[in-house]
Amino acid sequence: MHCVVVGGGLAGLASAVWLAEAGQQVTLLERRGSLGGRTIAMPLTAVDDVPDNGQHVFASGYEHLMRYLDSVGTREHVAFPGHMTMRMPGGATRESSFGGLTGLRTALGDLPGVTGLDRLRTARAQATLIRQALRQPGWLDDITADEWFRRIGMPQSARDALWDGIVIGLTGDKPDISSAKVPADLLVTGIRRARATRTPVSIGYPTVDLDTLFIDGAQKAFADLGVQVRHRAVVRSIDVADDAVIGVTLADGERIAADAVVCAVPVWNVRGLLDQVPGHEQIYAAVEQLTPVPIVSVNLYLDRSIGMTDWGEILYGGEGVLEQVWDRQRMHGRDASRNHFYSTTVSAAYELTGKSNAEITDIQMAMLRRYYPEASHAEVVHSHVVRMPRSTFAQRPGTAGIRPDQRTAVRGLALAGDWTRTDWTTTMEGACQSAARAVDVILEHAKQPVRLRLRAQATKSSQFVDRYSRKRGPTDSATR
Repeated sequence: MHCVVVGGGLAGLASAVWLAEAGQQVTLLERRGSLGGRTIAMPLTAVDDVPDNGQHVFASGYEHLMRYLDSVGTREHVAFPGHMTMRMPGGATRESSFGGLTGLRTALGDLPGVTGLDRLRTARAQATLIRQALRQPGWLDDITADEWFRRIGMPQSARDALWDGIVIGLTGDKPDISSAKVPADLLVTGIRRARATRTPVSIGYPTVDLDTLFIDGAQKAFADLGVQVRHRAVVRSIDVADDAVIGVTLADGERIAADAVVCAVPVWNVRGLLDQVPGHEQIYAAVEQLTPVPIVSVNLYLDRSIGMTDWGEILYGGEGVLEQVWDRQRMHGRDASRNHFYSTTVSAAYELTGKSNAEITDIQMAMLRRYYPEASHAEVVHSHVVRMPRSTFAQRPGTAGIRPDQRTAVRGLALAGDWTRTDWTTTMEGACQSAARAVDVILEHAKQPVRLRLRAQATKSSQFVDRYSRKRGPTDSATR
């Protein structure tokens, strides 16, 4: 079949690679001049470096993402050290892990800043939380994660040390905004993956820039597999006839015929593309409820080391201001002879997005000096602020089950993207899992009887001739 993939983000890249691996003819359409979507590198000539548009990290349960990296030949560029570090104001640190003795201590309520009876209360609340996540009460989607923590008696000290940060890390949004069902579902997914692999969940990171990890290998795979990539190809509509997809129409009027289409655009770009799809109103209604959440990252080039002890460190109490710091010297084996590069991340950065780059940099440096004594005299060589106002989407109470399935009512049309229904929220793994499911839908369509495929192709051809005729007029069409 000729398969068109609309969108060159991670879901689109994975869809194109896997369809081509399955022997299909693939054309990938990307509206921008480059691939990668929200997972890209951003070269900085000022410091002759290639930072990313924010630090991306992986969970060990990301099976579909790892399948993609296997397909494009870059899995070797991912490391899983098995631990991170919590850093307290003043510089004290504590290693965190979900396995071994550290994991046991966490389960028993032994968290940074949690003392006395709060440890017992934390252990009891955590046991209740896991039980309710596994056997979810019907009201879980009616309340926020904040309300859930209060109902089960989770001490504020434990929330400051771990649980508020987990919600923000898992959902990309604040506990008083996100539905309690979202982190509960993700905890269940993590538990199931840990049981399936018989290993505790760990966090990993890329040892190269995101272009090298996600895009360069894909472009090589495309060349080997014969995938055609078209940049600056803005799709206006996905075209349907007799409940079967027949192709796409571009913004300039060009029509591209297709036997199958995967729509892998971000959630905020889908409106208008599916107007010909039966039931598109429900998809658009879901889109309206998945409101965007901002993330702000800062690439800081300093004149000296700030004394990090780990590759990534979570700042205790830093939510909304500065939550994580990443040591790119350790992560990438980077030469620090000219400067030291640190990347910072603030999820749900509602308060930061309206500030200037200079203000954001000053806030970040003030926080680093508070947590890292060696940063007290550090000077900024260069600062690069990355605002992503639509980095993730919020799932507020009452939105459970609204994310659409990859299968549509149209034969040969599938949806992909982290906003479609997956076992994850807005993550790279969610994007890749959605691609895997969308590809399954398309390959299932490819197996239909040949006579039905021929009938669909005949319908497709007549539809395009009719449209051409209407555009050219009766005389020209008769001549043609």
